[in-house]
Amino acid sequence: MDPNERAIYLTFDDGPIPEVTPWVLDLLDKYGIKATFFMVGDNIRKHPDEFQMVVERGHRIGNHTFNHLRGFEYNFKDYLANAEKANEVMKTDLFRPPHGHMGWTQYMILKRRYKIIMWDLVTRDYSKKLRGPQVLANVMRYARNGSIITFHDSLKSWNNGNLQYALPRAIEFLKEEGYEFKLL
Repeated sequence: MDPNERAIYLTFDDGPIPEVTPWVLDLLDKYGIKATFFMVGDNIRKHPDEFQMVVERGHRIGNHTFNHLRGFEYNFKDYLANAEKANEVMKTDLFRPPHGHMGWTQYMILKRRYKIIMWDLVTRDYSKKLRGPQVLANVMRYARNGSIITFHDSLKSWNNGNLQYALPRAIEFLKEEGYEFKLL
């Protein structure tokens, strides 16, 4: 990353979800921000309209497997088949393993086809142990130039109110700090 450039990468995992994703998209539109959505293939199957909304609004799509699988819990063949099943509906060159878990063989094979995208700041917006101000504090404390920040357009982050509280305030904070929002 160019040290003279102040930029971060906003990402969302686990969608699309009709109760959440449209709200996130409207908020991003309000601020003129593009983000990368690492989507679960089965959620795309269940909610194709929300998937299409993300695409039509110019955001980037990444593969997050078809069934949100933890790589350590599956043999490499089943895990790779699940990732490929997801890619049939989203056609992307980006991949993020759910929970950040995948085995060495899974990684070595997936990196031939995808750019593997991890993160350096997980907001923990999904946590039942945190409230919105704590999620926001995570962003304020750990965001730095080049950060890949992960929120979740999921019911877990929505139902506890953390996303609604933290995301708009995090965007305001990052803008005030002079960060530009870039796509991966």
